[in-house]
Amino acid sequence: MRIAVIDGQGGGIGSLIVKRIRETFGDEIEVMALGTNSTATTAMMKARANKGATGENAIVFNASRVDIIIGPISIVLANGMLGELTPRMAEAISSSPARKILLPLNQEGVEIVGLQYEPLPHLVEKVIECIKEKVNK
Repeated sequence: MRIAVIDGQGGGIGSLIVKRIRETFGDEIEVMALGTNSTATTAMMKARANKGATGENAIVFNASRVDIIIGPISIVLANGMLGELTPRMAEAISSSPARKILLPLNQEGVEIVGLQYEPLPHLVEKVIECIKEKVNK
């Protein structure tokens, strides 16, 4: 199984996700760190992602080559992450056949009705549960 973790800015969300994937699954799952910038990619690589790539082309190229894409909801919003997430990236991620596991973090002024907002660590645990479901199928 190949998982892409996509993040931008400082990479804090992505690195936390990668770290928890490694703690839970060890080296059983291939994790690809896809950063909108080199700082985000570096942070995810330090958290033990297998591979890392940076920028628009890397995200567009790899979005359809993984089984699961994980990141904040802003990865499917054109110009998300203070403009780091380009419309082309958002389209590639949204159009990918991969299962998308998105964290409903309200950084873009988008409200998702019907959700109870939780702290990031709780959301990451829910991400891990979603991965377990996919692995056990």
